[in-house]
Amino acid sequence: MAEKIATREAYGRALVALGAANPDIVVLDADLAKSTKTIDFKKRFPERFFDFGVAEQNMMGTAAGLAAAGKIPFCSTFAVFATGRAFDQIRQSIAYPRLNVKIAASHAGITVGEDGSSHQSVEDIALMRALPNMTVFVPADAVEVAGAVKAAVALDGPVYIRLGRAPVPVIHGEDFVFRPGEAVLLRPGNDATVIATGIMVAAALEAAAVLAQEGVAVRVLNVHTIKPLDVAAVTRAALETGAVVTAEEHSIIGGLGSAVAEVLGEHCPVPLKRVGIRDTFGESGKPQELLEKYGLTPADIVAAVKEVLGRKGKNS
Repeated sequence: MAEKIATREAYGRALVALGAANPDIVVLDADLAKSTKTIDFKKRFPERFFDFGVAEQNMMGTAAGLAAAGKIPFCSTFAVFATGRAFDQIRQSIAYPRLNVKIAASHAGITVGEDGSSHQSVEDIALMRALPNMTVFVPADAVEVAGAVKAAVALDGPVYIRLGRAPVPVIHGEDFVFRPGEAVLLRPGNDATVIATGIMVAAALEAAAVLAQEGVAVRVLNVHTIKPLDVAAVTRAALETGAVVTAEEHSIIGGLGSAVAEVLGEHCPVPLKRVGIRDTFGESGKPQELLEKYGLTPADIVAAVKEVLGRKGKNS
């Protein structure tokens, strides 16, 4: 059984490690430091930590000013508040002037669980992906989080990092190298491809293992960078396998599924099925129950692969 670590936990650790090495890193939070795990940074570097209370818009505006002054600000709150409540400030004060602000938003997706739809962001990737100049990272595990935070510091410009509340399996070894914009091949296969991001990467691997027992060889691509998307890897997978399934803990509108559909439509049309939240809000419930209700389980990915394989057969 793989070790499970919440990506928000890994974010807190990564911030401390990078903060020790780079005195220009400052951290801003909106009254949620215990939840976002920026409290780890606050304890270590209190002079570089700023709590804005429930004032996310003010936090983003201040981050823009700090970036303009040469600092590297990391802003953290729940994803639904970071991208929704402060969208105007992100657009006008951060993305438009291409300022060096990093937005690391936790509690994304429906696995926030019992907090319900008001706290479950199912549209944050779509919002951030649509902004010019914005890079979008969705790490699959704790190892990728460390790499994503380090990469965000090295990148000059705004970055959105999507983090979760619930523990997720550790997929990568400690020797993994995070390369922005580069999809990771986790499992070879030529019958179909599952392109997954975030918590759905582990589900995709589980689904591929089930299908392998039925004689179906599924390629699994982990897309930790939604923007810029690895167009070459997506196109190659479509050409070589002829059928694609996307999997994300996000609306199928505007997220990974949409990004892949755009690429396939322009470069290599093949049967495609998007596994994700289907144009609805979430609701209160236990994370696993919600994943099952909204069709985000390995079994749902298995069914999607079988569907596109059927369509692939008709097209051949």
